[in-house]
Amino acid sequence: MSTEAHAAEGATGYIIHHLTPLHFGEGFWTLHLDTLFFSAVLGGLFVWFFKTAADKATAGVPGLVQNFAEMLIEFVDTQVKDSFHGHSKLIAPLALTIFCWVFLWNFMDLFPVDIFPLIGSLMGLDYLRVVPSTDLNATFAMSISVFFLIIFYSIKIKGPWGFAKELMFQPFGPWLLPFNLLLKLVEEIAKPISLALRLFGNLYAGELIFILIALLPWYLQPVLSFPWAIFHILIITLQAFIFMVLTIVYLSMAHEDH
Repeated sequence: MSTEAHAAEGATGYIIHHLTPLHFGEGFWTLHLDTLFFSAVLGGLFVWFFKTAADKATAGVPGLVQNFAEMLIEFVDTQVKDSFHGHSKLIAPLALTIFCWVFLWNFMDLFPVDIFPLIGSLMGLDYLRVVPSTDLNATFAMSISVFFLIIFYSIKIKGPWGFAKELMFQPFGPWLLPFNLLLKLVEEIAKPISLALRLFGNLYAGELIFILIALLPWYLQPVLSFPWAIFHILIITLQAFIFMVLTIVYLSMAHEDH
C-alpha cells in the first residue's frame, strides 16, 4: 500500500486492515482462509524439502540440502534424547515437524508487511494475513493437537485407572480428592493454553511492530525495520524451539508410569 493510501486510510484503518484475516462464514464456523492456505503451503514446503533431501541422500559427500536436513534432524534428535524419557517412534518426527512448521509460520513475518496484501488486492482480495502464528486459531489448533496426544499417551501408558488415580490422588493423597482433581485439571488445561498464547503473543507483537514501522516516513523505515528484522529472527527461532521442547516435555510426562 502506498504512502497516499496510508494517508487516505489513516493509521488506525491501516493497522486494522493488516490485522484482519481473509475469512468466510460467521460466528464459531468462521474460517480464516489465509491462515489455512499459508499453513498448507508451508506444510507442503516442509514435506517437499525433506523428501527431496531423502531422495538425494548419499553415503558419499553430501550436498547442501542433505547437510542442512541432517543438521536439523540431529538438532531435534538431541533435544528428544535430552528431554524425552519414554519409548516412542512418534516423538522425534513430531518434534521435527512442529519445529520446522512453526518456524516457517513465523518466518513469514520477515516479509515486508505490504507485499502480500498488495498482491492480494490485485487478485481482488480485501484482506490477506500471511503469518499463521499471529492467528490465535492456528496456534490453538496446534496446541490442542498436542494436548490430545498428551491425553492419549497418558491413558495408553498408565491405563485408564492409572490416569484417573493420577488425577484424583496426586499430589495430596485420597483425602483431598476434590482439591487434587481441581489442581490437575488446571495443570492439564494450562498446557495447551500456554503453548498457544505464548506463540501467538510474541508473533502478534512482532507483526504489529513491523506495521507501525511501515507507517513511519519512508526514510525512517529501513533504519528501523532492518535491526528489528535481525532481532526478530532470534524471536521466531526461539518460539519454534520453545513450542517443540515443551511438546517433548509434556509427552515425556505423559509416558511416566507411576
